[in-house]
Amino acid sequence: MEFDARLLRPAGGFGRRARLLAAASWAPNAALALGFFAGLLLAAPPAHRCRPDPALLPPALRNLSGRALLNASVPRGPAGWSRCLLYRYAPGAAGPNRTGPCTRGWDYELPAAGLRSSPVTQWDLVCSDRWKVPLEQTTYLLGWLGGCIALGLACDRFGRRATFVFSLVLAVPLGIGVALAVNYLMLLSLRLLLGAALAGTFLSLYVARLELCDPPHRLMVVMVAGFFWVAGKLLLPGLAVLCRQWRLLQGVVTLTLALLATCWGCPSLFPESPRWLLATRQLEKGRKGLRALAEGNGVTLEDEFYSQEHLLAELECDLVPLPCYHTLGEVFSTRVIWRNGLILGFTAFIGSGIRHCFTRNLAPYRPQFYFSYFLLAALEVAACLFLCLTVNRFGRRPILLLCTILTGIASLLLLALTQYLLNWIILTLSVVGIACSQAVTMLSIFFASEVLPTVVRGAWLGLIMAASFVGKAAGPIMDIQNNRGFFLHHVVFASFAILSVLSIMLLPESKGKGLPESLQDGESQRRPPLFRSSRRRDHLPLLSPRSAGQACEARDYAHLVTATKRMLRSHRRTPPRDRQLLPEPAPGGDPQEET
Repeated sequence: MEFDARLLRPAGGFGRRARLLAAASWAPNAALALGFFAGLLLAAPPAHRCRPDPALLPPALRNLSGRALLNASVPRGPAGWSRCLLYRYAPGAAGPNRTGPCTRGWDYELPAAGLRSSPVTQWDLVCSDRWKVPLEQTTYLLGWLGGCIALGLACDRFGRRATFVFSLVLAVPLGIGVALAVNYLMLLSLRLLLGAALAGTFLSLYVARLELCDPPHRLMVVMVAGFFWVAGKLLLPGLAVLCRQWRLLQGVVTLTLALLATCWGCPSLFPESPRWLLATRQLEKGRKGLRALAEGNGVTLEDEFYSQEHLLAELECDLVPLPCYHTLGEVFSTRVIWRNGLILGFTAFIGSGIRHCFTRNLAPYRPQFYFSYFLLAALEVAACLFLCLTVNRFGRRPILLLCTILTGIASLLLLALTQYLLNWIILTLSVVGIACSQAVTMLSIFFASEVLPTVVRGAWLGLIMAASFVGKAAGPIMDIQNNRGFFLHHVVFASFAILSVLSIMLLPESKGKGLPESLQDGESQRRPPLFRSSRRRDHLPLLSPRSAGQACEARDYAHLVTATKRMLRSHRRTPPRDRQLLPEPAPGGDPQEET
């Protein structure tokens, strides 16, 4: 089925209604970004030191206060007061002879990332409990991973709209629960479920937005949605400054999700994808969706366009089919779809995982939280702009190949020469690596959404996004281990980046092509040649491939064969007395010359 050429274009293509729906799909990205990045602010560790404990001091020093009490209780080094140690005094000793852990909690320098309170300060997640902060971040990313897989399957079974509404409605009470969490374990479990719900919302929105567009507008619509994602990320620190308390900030984020569920739950702002309905053989619902799209685009078509016979001809079916759904087991038995999904999942994993190797070099710069936060947002905007300007011009595969090569080169240079390079060179290589790795991740997901067929797009795209979240989780996992094994982590991801360059060569090119609808369409994709041959070839009109502009295409021929078979079957069912006998050709004559 050629949905873009035979159904979407006559219905107005990317007309007024389609443009309004695409614009309406951008705003939710800002709200989802608030939910995704709020964890960074909640987990930002403020500067802290042990609270002095007079009980540990000798009797002569217990009446001290202020600076004198700090000097007698807390060790001080070149970096400032010790964060996790207090002096210990032996009986009768005039000075300290050892150090020990804090006994009366910690004093925090607030606000941290705009917040005067956070889970870190409320439950003292520092020093010996510091590992709980990256554990919470890892758990949250695992929630996004699980949500992408489970709700991606739901996208293909129950529809894009149903999954979007279900995930969004589920996210609202979970967000309220996070704001009211009474202990660390409750926060951990609720954040895990909240991440899964937000992942389903993001994935279903991404797929529905893509399936709404025709080939020339797909990239731009998806990249503008990326700009709204960054806008939500930039808005978050301002909300933190206004809210001050982490529970209030979480409540405001949940309120935006509730408003989203109220407004975008309306079918007029988020209808079901007609492309998915027809690809899964739901003719009646697909006809209604297609008619609503055409009328919204200001196009009036004859009833024959929406007729059952016309849709059956486009679906290449003889009888009215039942809804047809596919499982991942069927996809694993394919060859081309499986290979494309595996390669793009691998590149998405590398692009997300190798970013930690670059962001680690931003830690020495002040202000520590805001510098890296806003720099990463700016580089994400730069990556989006770069993709907007190059991908439609040069193609998906060459740009993905270029960004992967630049990521690998920057990673190898930092891996081998960090101790010999100046700080500004290290920062420059890190910035280039972050921007290129961000472009690799975004383009891998977008590329995958174009080469995966509609009937399994939600499930497979969920797997590829899940692979990218596995890569994102590499950073918090390294923090749990206090960055032990970072060198091995860097070596592995740099090697993977070089290896992925070879695998990208096996991908097809999707620039300017319609989205594949069925498994057969996905299997028919072939990669273009790496090098164009300059040798002259014999011109054989019957064997030469047909251009896209010619009237007789392979698809047209298939439709002609189907229509001819249907006509012959109906001719056979006609009673003999109603048939019109054809004149037999004269002996030795040419049948084509008979009049």
